[in-house]
Amino acid sequence: MPELPEMENYKNVLKDKIANQVVTDVQINREKSININPDLFKKTVQHQQIVDINRRGKHLLFQLKNEQTLLLHLMLGGWMFYGSESEKPNRTIQVRLSFGQKHLYFIGLRLGYLHLYNQTQTKEKLSDLGPEPLNPEFTVNEFLKRIASKHGRLKTTLLDQSFIAGIGNCYSAEICFQAGIKPTKNIDDINRSDRSRLYDSMKNVLQDGIMHCGYMDNPIFQGDTLTGGFNNRCKVYDREGQPCYRCGATIVIEVISSRKTYYCPNCQR
Repeated sequence: MPELPEMENYKNVLKDKIANQVVTDVQINREKSININPDLFKKTVQHQQIVDINRRGKHLLFQLKNEQTLLLHLMLGGWMFYGSESEKPNRTIQVRLSFGQKHLYFIGLRLGYLHLYNQTQTKEKLSDLGPEPLNPEFTVNEFLKRIASKHGRLKTTLLDQSFIAGIGNCYSAEICFQAGIKPTKNIDDINRSDRSRLYDSMKNVLQDGIMHCGYMDNPIFQGDTLTGGFNNRCKVYDREGQPCYRCGATIVIEVISSRKTYYCPNCQR
């Protein structure tokens, strides 16, 4: 599932590709991927300029000139591709936004969605999200204050979007590894020093994820060689049975809250 770095990468690429362009056509192949009548959706979006693209947590927000917002959540299996009809992947397309001869294809939107909202509705839909972890205003003191009110396993808390927005299965594992803390550990058993180190690890891992264009390697456009660069930098995620890069012990996998969790049983305490 795309997480904060993946969506930030999409945002950066698509700003370069479609910002300030006009939507010339809208194709909807799966009505369940949108939230309103398809004809109204097309009427509202077609011929509108994309004035900006923003990210909030794991969501992308396509701001239209008519002050409407296309709110995207890719969920599990969702991705996007930008290019011509001849360049598109051989995959089922749920929604397509056209910009002349180029198109933005929304793929794998079985659980994900592309919903159309006004400004008030958009704000309401995102109101439950926690702070952005890379916002300069989200200081270590703010982090310590928020985590002090949490209980239960660390992994579950990091995945809670109302706690912090944008962290999912991959980056929670990598954050815990860099901090040297088991994701299975109860928060009540983590001391202040380790909590501060967890904060620093969160910043470092997410920034590294963005710098290397996320871990999901589906190219966003033809010739895209950067997307997915973080995949080879993962220290524990999806590496069960392989040696730990830090101590040589075998990476293990455990299921917490129905999510696969990877960690080193030796150097994560």
